Amino acid sequence: MRDVDVVILVAWVAFWIYWFVASVGVKKGRIRWSHFAGIRVVLVLMAVLFVRIGAFSGRTITSDPWMEGIGLAIFASGLGVAVWARVHLGRNWGSPMTRKVDPDLVTTGPYRWIRHPIYSGIILALVGTAVAVSWYWLTATALLGTYFVYSAVVEERDMGRLFPDTYPSYKRSTRMLIPFVF
Repeated sequence: MRDVDVVILVAWVAFWIYWFVASVGVKKGRIRWSHFAGIRVVLVLMAVLFVRIGAFSGRTITSDPWMEGIGLAIFASGLGVAVWARVHLGRNWGSPMTRKVDPDLVTTGPYRWIRHPIYSGIILALVGTAVAVSWYWLTATALLGTYFVYSAVVEERDMGRLFPDTYPSYKRSTRMLIPFVF
């Protein structure tokens, strides 16, 4: 394993450990697993298949240290945005499409510019992983990105119902995933 592979692997593991630990103490909510179980099952099965066939190992984009550095910078930026957003959500955080009891509309931190910065950050980190490690990560990025866009659309519909007076203006003043663009 190259140094860049180890750094990215350790950072992903640390990120997901943080994510699990930070989920303790969030507001109670109801996860709508039954409505979206098929999508989640397909994603998990595809991930298991890719790992099983070794799709993410040993196939690098380049051994160019500049590309590795650019990939690491993109990766770190993505994880940074996701963690920053998670901190600002506080107890309102939940897995995709979770309905919280007594939710708050968070518009601080990265939420000033992006309505779904956690999704944006994770997608950006996956792109960075692809640049630094392997093109196969773009497949994971596309699959997870599709799931996140779908989740964002569902969540926005729910937020419009929960905050009919404030969400429409918030939605007009921000972008879904990419500041100033989309």
